[in-house]
Amino acid sequence: MPLLTNSNEHHPRTHWWYVWIPVFGSVVWFGTILALLATWLSEGGTSRPRYSSQDNSIAYISDVGADFLKPLFVTGCCITAVAFFSSLVIERYLRHSGRLIPTMRRREKVFSVLAVLGSVLGGAGLILLSIFDTKRHPSLHRVFLLLFMVGVALSAFFTCIEYRWISKDFHFLRQLRTAYIAKGIIAGILVVLAVAFAVALWQAPNAGAVLEWTISLGFTFYLLTFYYDLRQAKGVHKGELNAQTLQNQRRWVMMRERFGYGRRSGHGR
Repeated sequence: MPLLTNSNEHHPRTHWWYVWIPVFGSVVWFGTILALLATWLSEGGTSRPRYSSQDNSIAYISDVGADFLKPLFVTGCCITAVAFFSSLVIERYLRHSGRLIPTMRRREKVFSVLAVLGSVLGGAGLILLSIFDTKRHPSLHRVFLLLFMVGVALSAFFTCIEYRWISKDFHFLRQLRTAYIAKGIIAGILVVLAVAFAVALWQAPNAGAVLEWTISLGFTFYLLTFYYDLRQAKGVHKGELNAQTLQNQRRWVMMRERFGYGRRSGHGR
C-alpha cells in the first residue's frame, strides 16, 4: 500500500493557478518596499531629512509612503493584504475539499478559522495604515500598524498550531512538519524584531526605522511559505485525500512500524 504524499505524478497540470497567489503577493510586496527604499536612497538617503513627517536621519517606510509614492504604497498594501487573506482561505478550502491533508478534529478547524480571522485583521491593518498615512493621520497610522503586526502574528501562531496538530496524526508526511517549522521560525524572528521595533520607536528612532525596513522585507518570506503549502495540492483531485482514506493510511503505517519494530527486536535476541 503506497504512502499518500499529495503526489502530482499522475496529473501534474491539474489545479495549479492558486499556487501563484502567495507568489504574486510576495513579489508585489517586495517590489513596493524596494521601490520605496530606492526612492529614499536616490533622494539623498541619510544626508538630509526629505519628508515632512520625517524626524530622524533614516526615513520610515511610512514617511516615504506618505509622499508622492502614496498611490504605489496603497496599491501594494491592498494587493498584499488580499493575497495574504486569499492564501489562508484557499488553504482552508483545499483541506475541506480533500485536496490537502484534512483536519481530523474540530480543534484543527477552529485554529484554521482563527488563522483566517487573524489574516483579516492583519490585512485590514495593512490597507488602513497605507490610507491613513503618518503625514496626515499619525495616531491612526500607528494604531493600524499595530493591528497589522498583531493580526499577522496571531494568524501565524494559529496556523502553526493547526499544522502541528495535523502532523501529529500523520507524522509520516514530512511536508506538514516542514511547513509549520518554517512558518514558526520566520514568524518567530519577525515577532522578536517587531518587539524590538516597538521599543526602538520611542528610544532609538533610527534603529526603529532600520527594523521596520527589515521586518517588511522579512514578511515577504512568510508570504512565500504559503506557496509550499498550496503546492502540495497540485494534481490532487477533489476528495482524493478524504479523512477515511487517511485514517486507513495512518492505521497501516502504525501496523507496519510495530511489525518492523518487533522483527528488529527478534533479530536482536
